[in-house]
Amino acid sequence: MIRPAQPTDAGAVAAILSQFIDTTAWMPRLYSRAEDLSFAGLMVDRGWVLVAEPEGRGKGIAGFMALHAGFIHALYVAQECRGQGIGQHLLDAAKAESTRLELNTFQANTAAQRFYARAGFREAGRGDGRGQGSTNDEGLPDVLLVWERSDA
Repeated sequence: MIRPAQPTDAGAVAAILSQFIDTTAWMPRLYSRAEDLSFAGLMVDRGWVLVAEPEGRGKGIAGFMALHAGFIHALYVAQECRGQGIGQHLLDAAKAESTRLELNTFQANTAAQRFYARAGFREAGRGDGRGQGSTNDEGLPDVLLVWERSDA
């Protein structure tokens, strides 16, 4: 089930984000887990976050997406829930309400790039992580990806 996040979901959203940072060798930890929680709470409070809560799973939130004005700021799935279509369900919810979506992912995140390519996203630019075309705090090279609804 995909639903808008509630304030009480911020802890689970932050935990999924922190888990990705902690289990990804190339991803630097710039912020504390408390700051991850504050960031998650801010996105939830702004109404940007959808959560995936699989029915019958009984373990709460399996993934989340932060979307605002056609830009996907975050899409993460809990490590133990990956490969089950949860990310695709979140992306499908965004596509159903949009004609164009954009996002940045890190060049090192080749799994994400494959996922988005399968979902119809195309590369629209690259950033060097140091300012030229980049907008991430980590200072890592990134890729701008774009999806547009085809009415063909």
